Amino acid sequence: MRRLTVPGHVPPPLERPLQLGDPPDHPDAIAVNSRHLSRAGRPWFPVMGEFHYGRYPAAEWREELLKVRAGGVGVVAAYVFWNLHEERRGVFDWSGDRDLRRFVTTCAELGLDVVVRIGPWGHGESRNGGFPDWVLAADCVPRTDDPRYLALVRPLFEQIGGRLAGLTRADGGPVVAVQIENELYDQPEHLRTLKRLARAAGIDAPLWTATGWGHARLPADELIPLFGGYPEAAWDTAHDGWPRQSRAHYFFGPGRDDDSIGADLRTTEAAGSDESHLARYPFATCELGGGMYTSYHRRPVVTAADIAALALVKLGSGSVWQGYYMYHGASQKIGELSTLQESHATGYPNDCPVINYDFQAPLGEYGQFRDSYRHLRLQHLWLATDGPDLATMTLTMPPGAPADTADRETLRWCVRSDGRSGFLFVNNHQPVETLPTHDGVQFAVELDGRELVVPSEPVTVPSGAYFAWPLARPVGRSLLLTATAQPVCVIDAEEPVHVFTQTAGIPVELVFDAATVTAIEGPATGDGDGDSATATRAPEPAPGTGAANPATATRDEGPATACREGDRLVVTGLRPGLGCLVRVSDASGGRASVLVLDAAGALTATRGRLWNADRLVLSDGPAVIDGGSLTCYGEADEVRIFPAPESATETATETATETATETDGVFAVLPLPAPSPEPMPQVKVELVAPAGPARQPVVDAASGRASAPTDADFDQAAVYRITIPEEAFAKEATDSGAEDEVLLRLDWIGDVGRAYLGGRLVADQFWHGPVWEIGLRRFREPLREHGGLELRLLPLREDAPVYVSPQARPAAYPGGSVLELRSVSLVRLPRAVLPAGSPLGRVHDW
Repeated sequence: MRRLTVPGHVPPPLERPLQLGDPPDHPDAIAVNSRHLSRAGRPWFPVMGEFHYGRYPAAEWREELLKVRAGGVGVVAAYVFWNLHEERRGVFDWSGDRDLRRFVTTCAELGLDVVVRIGPWGHGESRNGGFPDWVLAADCVPRTDDPRYLALVRPLFEQIGGRLAGLTRADGGPVVAVQIENELYDQPEHLRTLKRLARAAGIDAPLWTATGWGHARLPADELIPLFGGYPEAAWDTAHDGWPRQSRAHYFFGPGRDDDSIGADLRTTEAAGSDESHLARYPFATCELGGGMYTSYHRRPVVTAADIAALALVKLGSGSVWQGYYMYHGASQKIGELSTLQESHATGYPNDCPVINYDFQAPLGEYGQFRDSYRHLRLQHLWLATDGPDLATMTLTMPPGAPADTADRETLRWCVRSDGRSGFLFVNNHQPVETLPTHDGVQFAVELDGRELVVPSEPVTVPSGAYFAWPLARPVGRSLLLTATAQPVCVIDAEEPVHVFTQTAGIPVELVFDAATVTAIEGPATGDGDGDSATATRAPEPAPGTGAANPATATRDEGPATACREGDRLVVTGLRPGLGCLVRVSDASGGRASVLVLDAAGALTATRGRLWNADRLVLSDGPAVIDGGSLTCYGEADEVRIFPAPESATETATETATETATETDGVFAVLPLPAPSPEPMPQVKVELVAPAGPARQPVVDAASGRASAPTDADFDQAAVYRITIPEEAFAKEATDSGAEDEVLLRLDWIGDVGRAYLGGRLVADQFWHGPVWEIGLRRFREPLREHGGLELRLLPLREDAPVYVSPQARPAAYPGGSVLELRSVSLVRLPRAVLPAGSPLGRVHDW
């Protein structure tokens, strides 16, 4: 038995130490104390995702921001890269993909808040960290209070202020925070100066932030320090192993800092390890790794579990602001004067791709949905409901918790609680180093004078599992003491429905405070037949007791039981699925329900306001709700909706009509149009020239790291002509003018690949294992003109001083190098829409 006692008294936060927040009379006032943020007088738990507007086509922003929102992200962060907007001194460009105002306005139209990261230095793997070349050539000391440098910054801030005019909170706009600089750890007064300059330029927000890693010294109470943590580090050396600091992010604990972020650019060691000063600030993040980029010398593969387990550990450890970098991948721009990526040529220790900034993010470089999108969305659905409560809760670590990050044997767990209720967190996953299965696991948590034992009988926690279980949480007006299932969301209805998901294959049990429950009805057995059984109702309270006294309950059929055990009512034998609905009646006559999904089903869940009601949507392809319409991506032929739309219910038995539908458990099943039966055309692949000798490794003298091939090196590349048939694209655009994305998928193995269109570089990849995907929708017109792409591929030498993840490494290097183009194919990403109004009305096949 693993035991922990939660303190009965949680000290209140410091209420007004920070010079931040909206005026108190603002109708949606944002405030911040030492523990959490609040909004409109209620605790607020932001979920933030980085999306670089200047690295993505403006014509596609709205569609991509809808995907971001559907993933449970409510705040969008974006760098304002100086070199994208003022490549030549005094010549600003805010047009097209660089239109900051249009991007922020689009976010506002979709109900998304915005954080602008205004620099002036930003990093983001941008050339000179975002500085135009002319700034470095100027007679000044950048990133200091040198008046000559500030004179260069002031026009930039004035331009940004002009673009944001009318979009600040004071004017009802979406800009909730401004980040000053990035990774500046030793000049607090300069940060204060930049804040003053920004405000003078009309840039303002209730929250001001700066990155806090590397034990950064910030001006006290002026800026909230934001932290990060990545499952891998492309800025590390090419050593054959896992970056040391990444390991720490898979252990629960109060520590916030990661001094490895930016360490490759830091000129001095991080100053100490004391974090006591951080008690004045809430634990907020802006760079939880949504993936990782590839540098030439280090090319990791990051999995969905790596990303989601790290995010859950931060939640357990006390985060009150989940910020992901990147949440949406992108493509680096090529400037008028140079390429704009970080490189050895500009004095950086890492060579990055010229264009590719996919970052293995939940949403890819071309808007592809990744598996990590679904896993993070499941956490975000939960935070949308319980985040405000979680924000007020503090961390309690158990006795015997791992003492250092070398411990791979001790089960990692903790509790986050406000002294009355809370959540138990478990993590048994980390990248690279597999953690063992733990048998006989049972937790005993002393909380608010009561011992909560979960589960009732010991269980096995498998390797790779990570989850959160509730402790003393309300279900309607009943009290759910423990559950071996993770909360997903609460569907707002006359009788609220609390949705949970099974975790790690562990049998689901629900334990209620018997004094708060008068009856348990159901559940359906989860076999999809929609049947339910009713447990016997509890007798009336004994005279003088003032509370219900449930007797042992039994099901009419199936394995589930509801049994009285002392002062607790224990529901076991549940079969998670589409029909696993438990109805709970409380002592006041109210009712609520618990719906328990299986793990696979929960990963398909989206929640939103649809057809005039709060609904849960299960779709094999990602679903996006927009203005009452439902868009489903992929090739699924049906979608499941709960609660069932009234029109679906009314026509469920009208089998003769075209609009008839069926049910699956408690969900209505609505048909989607079948994708076009016409197969995608095949591309024509012609080898124009074979590869020459493999390039000799080149090591950068300054960093000691391998350098990427230069333009001249591609003269020795294998050259292919890829012809793209016009019929690969949809013949007609959708009602909104958008077209399906078409991906060119290149399964290859080698070193570096580049794709050219009419002689212009349009895509590249440092090979690292996954199939290379190039979105063609944005290139349709030039593809029509030129007929196809030119592909240039370089072989990878066996002795190349680069790191590739073990699962992706080539099995052989014939002749000392390897290059193979295994297959080339086209894949369309179709969409189907159930429109606003009648869910069983006309359906568009996009």
